[in-house]
Amino acid sequence: MAGARILLADDDRELSELLTRFLIREGFTVEPVYDGETVLRRALSEPYDALILDIMLPVRSGLDVLRDLRASTTLPVLMLTALGDDVDRILGLEIGADDYLTKPCNPHELAARIRAVLRRAHRDDVDDPRLVDMRIGSVELRAGTRTALVGGEPLNLTTSEFNILAILMREAGRGVSKDLLAESALGRKLPPFDRSIDVHISRLRRKLGKAADGQSVIATLHGSGYLFRRLAD
Repeated sequence: MAGARILLADDDRELSELLTRFLIREGFTVEPVYDGETVLRRALSEPYDALILDIMLPVRSGLDVLRDLRASTTLPVLMLTALGDDVDRILGLEIGADDYLTKPCNPHELAARIRAVLRRAHRDDVDDPRLVDMRIGSVELRAGTRTALVGGEPLNLTTSEFNILAILMREAGRGVSKDLLAESALGRKLPPFDRSIDVHISRLRRKLGKAADGQSVIATLHGSGYLFRRLAD
């Protein structure tokens, strides 16, 4: 991950300069931009490893940028949200953010989150013996390319969604707690009232569609977590 190219989008120039200097000292290559139109153009035309995206951007909001990005790319995105903006945070995850961090943020925490996102996106776990090709019913997971298919049709999954799906399929028929999903798939502990896993599961369910019995292939275990159902084709 040394030298990973990060696009940092925040219109607070003082904060952006502070974060840029810190992340460069941490070994990243950082390019700051200050409005939504510029970040969208750069993210779609240049090879970045990850995007740090503030929700409150001029010209085009961070949510609009993310929505347009997700139409054509799975570039890892860490969103910055104002403290207490739960609706924007959930909406960002619904649109396809891989993770979020509230502002004002600790630069050390930001660096740790970016490293976690990059580890997941750059397949540091590809040699993990637990990550293998799997097929359950019509859902197929291919470990080597980190892709998933339903009925032979490829799914457009974010890094976080792929990781969650891989864990649930590996444990098919057994419940997996939200805490374990957060630590294994997002690379962090789940704070109280954090709905990140629930939102990622909701997106996964929409993409996976219904099983033959009309139910979701991912069942909710109320108060404990989620379970991938063992179903025939």
